[in-house]
Amino acid sequence: MSAVDGGKTRSDDTTAAGEPAATNGPVLEVQGLKKHFPIYKGTVIRRRSGAVRAVDGVSFSIGAGETLGLVGESGCGKTTTGYTIMQLEQASAGEVIFEGQNLTKLPAGERRQARRRMQMIFQDPYGSLNPRMTVGNIIAEPLVVHNIGDSKAERRDRVHELLQLVGLSPGHAVRYPHEFSGGQRQRIATARSLAVEPSFIVCDEPVSALDVSIQAQIINLLRELQQQFAVAYLFIAHDLEVVRHISDRVAVMYVGLLAEVASSDELYVRPLHPYTRALLSAIPFPDPEIEATRKRIILPGDVPSPANPPSGCRFHPRCPWSKDRCSEEVPELVDAGGGHEVACHFWSEIEESGGVIPSDSGKTFSRRRFSDSAVGNL
Repeated sequence: MSAVDGGKTRSDDTTAAGEPAATNGPVLEVQGLKKHFPIYKGTVIRRRSGAVRAVDGVSFSIGAGETLGLVGESGCGKTTTGYTIMQLEQASAGEVIFEGQNLTKLPAGERRQARRRMQMIFQDPYGSLNPRMTVGNIIAEPLVVHNIGDSKAERRDRVHELLQLVGLSPGHAVRYPHEFSGGQRQRIATARSLAVEPSFIVCDEPVSALDVSIQAQIINLLRELQQQFAVAYLFIAHDLEVVRHISDRVAVMYVGLLAEVASSDELYVRPLHPYTRALLSAIPFPDPEIEATRKRIILPGDVPSPANPPSGCRFHPRCPWSKDRCSEEVPELVDAGGGHEVACHFWSEIEESGGVIPSDSGKTFSRRRFSDSAVGNL
């Protein structure tokens, strides 16, 4: 399944705003999405001097019941991508087509109605819930906003049903967020996102602030809910092992652009982009004997600023396989076979070499072969 070809979608054929439109395509299509934040100079006379290119031309799709994991270093544009899809940030360019409707072209009223079918679970379980509201009111708020339920009693019953669905008690509805642990708060946030029966949810690092044991509970909960309701996820995270556990496909992002897109199993066994190779080499391996013999690809320098990205391939200043072409020409996502897409001019040469870093690269890196023991078991 390629980055521009999602899976099957729901068969609903209603076309009213906020309802799924008849379509044989994916639930969500993102085409050439850009989000640039302007930079101004001056106090009395403000002049635009540039822009932060947080998202700079991203395209992918997600089918019904599918999870696309979005990974990358901090500052690469993952969260901004999620916010722009949800229309919490206005896109600078590109299209967000959700169930047949281009959200970037909808009037504000219709866009608000369309949001009933798409929800978001935010990263911070401590800041995403209103401390002045009870849990019952927090979960019922989407029902009130979208006029779901004929009476308070009906909405209360729905709240109790949702609490039980995420593993909490109906009695928790009268409590306030500060009375719960981080994992319980994220369950409450999940219940709120499910209140309006969405077909798509953006999960913005929903487990990054939680303990490992609690992370597993939330991930398993999300998978169970997906199997029950066929909801699609855009799962944003740093933890590559978490992403592998929950995702059907994985997209690797670097400084506002996609570097690689592949099925979860394929990406972890056959990484093609140099950046993906470096990320996977950083995953600790549970076997101490293997861990002691494997070598990491340690990239020099820092992630470039999206306000002044490098020319050509944005990874070339840190890439051990870079050549002159890399600094001159932006690589396009190309199909490397079986829907595995990669944005690298020399991915085939790197794969043929077994991922061995050339000795004449002129840079200092730790070496390792990605065909060796550990990566196949990641």
